Amino acid sequence: MQKIIIIGSAYPLRGGGIATFNERLAEELQSTNNKVSIYSFSLQYPSLLFPGSSQYSTDPAPKNLDIHAVINSINPLNWLKVANKIVREKPDLVIIRYWIPFMAPCLGTIARIIRKKINTNIICIADNIVPHEKRIADQLLTKYFMKSIHGFITMSNQVTSDLLTLHPKAKYIQTAHPLYDNFGPMIEKREARSYLKLEENKKILLFFGFIREYKGLDLLIEAMSNPAIKQQEIKLIVAGEFYQNKQPYLQRIQSLSLENSIIIIDEFISNELVKYYCCAADAIIQPYKKATQSGVTPLAYHFEVPMIVTNVGGLPEMVKDGISGLICEPNVSSIAEHIIAFFSQDPSKFKDGIKIEKNRFSWKSFVEHIKTLQSEI
Repeated sequence: MQKIIIIGSAYPLRGGGIATFNERLAEELQSTNNKVSIYSFSLQYPSLLFPGSSQYSTDPAPKNLDIHAVINSINPLNWLKVANKIVREKPDLVIIRYWIPFMAPCLGTIARIIRKKINTNIICIADNIVPHEKRIADQLLTKYFMKSIHGFITMSNQVTSDLLTLHPKAKYIQTAHPLYDNFGPMIEKREARSYLKLEENKKILLFFGFIREYKGLDLLIEAMSNPAIKQQEIKLIVAGEFYQNKQPYLQRIQSLSLENSIIIIDEFISNELVKYYCCAADAIIQPYKKATQSGVTPLAYHFEVPMIVTNVGGLPEMVKDGISGLICEPNVSSIAEHIIAFFSQDPSKFKDGIKIEKNRFSWKSFVEHIKTLQSEI
């Protein structure tokens, strides 16, 4: 049995995919007879820097997980205190989630102190090396963090490439982003649509998750104005909180007369509701302008919903064109063409391909890669 500490977002934070991932990873590690704790944040983002309505979850606390909400991302004295607390626990392995350079001083300092005081392995699961929304000093901050890490887990070619650009000698293993299988089982489309008060026989697309500029919702709204899409009365559900000004989106919907075609659910979707939105959709669409990997894709695989994704970053590595979904280019005309193409065939044709492909995204395999990397460092 190993003592393992995960450093990253977890309950009561509602950190979207990252918090869910950390909690599910902890469960998997515990299932293989490890003692696991998560060190999460007491303050993740200052209010001025957080674009959403709340950083905290309204869902019940996860059962049987040891979570310590103790890290203050902007208080160096706190970093010293937390690092020393972890040092006293003498873990065999520390796993740190890295997704944004803002966290580099905090996480990098904690890792440095741990590494200096005890002989333990420190592995980073890197969601992003180069952030989607770039800022001055990003590379400098990320390099500071990297120097404290023994090895990296990456989940797309793009992140691996970015890692080796900034840290050519990095030890790493690239593997697939595992399934989000902790939102309950699949339910019938009829039940999901009934729960959400959606028409049973409509053609429905789902755009799911936080809305940021790089996710291309503006392209998708333009694509929805295609005459053939309007003629088929295809509906789009946008389910997720806006992390930017939503007025330009609403104004464009109005100017294109799409009020009856696009349903906006501007709120964080609680864990218990995720299955209804996913299972109500004929397809989940990701019209991203840039991407590394996406947590929405393994969510779609879990609920066996076909995907329409753009040919950017790691998205085409996760979706097989014509097998588990369709891959388009990140522009309005290509997105529209692929929506039309998707609904010109029976969506159920993708079911067999999805069932085969989802086997690539197991948590058991992901944990095995962590063990392999640990043995190599």
